[in-house]
Amino acid sequence: MKNFAIIGVGGYVAPRHLKAIKETGNMLLSSYDKNDSVGVIDSFFPKASFFTEQELFDRHNNLLKTRGQSIDYLSVCSPNYLHDAHTRYGLRLGADVICEKPVVLSPWNIDALQQIEHETGHKAYTILQLRLHPSVVALKQMIDNESTDVMHDVELTYITPRGNWYYASWKGYEQKSGGVATNIGVHFYDMLTWVFGNVKRNVVNVASHDRVAGYLELDRARVRYFLSINADHLPTEAAIKGKTSYRKIDVDGNEFEFSNGFTDLHTRSYEEILAGRGFRIEEAKQSIQTVFDIRHSEPIGLVGDYHPMAKLALTKHPFGW
Repeated sequence: MKNFAIIGVGGYVAPRHLKAIKETGNMLLSSYDKNDSVGVIDSFFPKASFFTEQELFDRHNNLLKTRGQSIDYLSVCSPNYLHDAHTRYGLRLGADVICEKPVVLSPWNIDALQQIEHETGHKAYTILQLRLHPSVVALKQMIDNESTDVMHDVELTYITPRGNWYYASWKGYEQKSGGVATNIGVHFYDMLTWVFGNVKRNVVNVASHDRVAGYLELDRARVRYFLSINADHLPTEAAIKGKTSYRKIDVDGNEFEFSNGFTDLHTRSYEEILAGRGFRIEEAKQSIQTVFDIRHSEPIGLVGDYHPMAKLALTKHPFGW
């Protein structure tokens, strides 16, 4: 049994980590979030200590060392822009770190974290759960067994609507979340580059507060993508089926089915990490570089090979920004 601590236990993704810690037979000793709406802990670790100030959280974790209960792993579920700092904290605490995606917002931050890994002797891992999805693994095996001359055409469409609260939260600020491409798409870019190879060309057609559309040329694929958090972009077929989100990947005109199998991917990620086979932070560098380049690119408009949904007219920010 390993001892865990968690930062950001009040966040959206934290329950998946709590579930993974419990299902892998480990114990949560301490938790921290600046917000105190964290009743979800009771469903997993009701005896875990909880703090709303990091200084007190840090003091408690250090006291645990004197009692022979050192923190073995720190799970980082805080806002994106704090992942770097909280991963640093965990390594210097003397723990290995499991950080949610995106592990950092800028690719050079990974180099700095690797230096701290070297200094402390501890490891930082990140969650790249789509690499563990059975359908994605099968697709990668198929691509790996093909001739390297084969190029595929891929179309990614992901629409996951968010209400006005989104823009008032840290997620609505690009400097904190990394924008739409990073916040909702980084794991898809990781999956695509893991399967189809490195990015050779990165073009942004349209980018705004609620959507991004562009083109990626990879070693083995030409990818057109459209990501959105705007409910008005949901296709009719989703509305008819009563779906509140839409996720689709076509490979050479055929739908790549991976709708099922998402439920336990965080637990699977923890199992791999605890077995010494987890994804280290350097493995995320390609996807972090990709979303960084998207964020800092000037959209070229409807030019070249773009996603059909890129034609949707831009709308104003709900707050008039």
